[in-house]
Amino acid sequence: MNRKLLWAINLTILLLLAVSVTISYRYLYPAKSIMLSCSSELYDSSDPLNGARHYLLVDIMAKAQQAQINYRYFNLDGTSAGTIRMQGQLNDYDEAANRFDFSVYTKEESLDERLDSRPQHMQYLSYVSSFNLDSKGMHNLSIESLDLDSHRDYAVVLFQPSNTVCGCRLVH
Repeated sequence: MNRKLLWAINLTILLLLAVSVTISYRYLYPAKSIMLSCSSELYDSSDPLNGARHYLLVDIMAKAQQAQINYRYFNLDGTSAGTIRMQGQLNDYDEAANRFDFSVYTKEESLDERLDSRPQHMQYLSYVSSFNLDSKGMHNLSIESLDLDSHRDYAVVLFQPSNTVCGCRLVH
């Protein structure tokens, strides 16, 4: 047999083997995706008499390596108190701890100019994420499931570093 023909056959077999291993790996270990719609009531405990209360809605969307996290703050009357939009990537999913680790690379904030101050949680999240983005070029955060009922599409999750607990609806 011709030597060039043998090399062509070997390369074809090697290519088919590489494609089948890649497809098998993606089938056996699919990219983790998550879609959550979370809510929490925020209470500023630094002023016990006039403690400011706000509502927080957080939407988390991550598929493959792309991630988007939207924090929306509302006053008790339902008017907007501000938003923080973060984009980055899903770094890791720890199945044993049921924790998602994210790196955020960009952040966008908006605030109603008619408001005197932002919710305390928004101030803290804005400060920490801006500090990390300015000094390290990224802001790391994690979402850990404390309680999960996939049959009812519900989870209680802990956001770090903000140390916020929210009730979430799993979105399919």
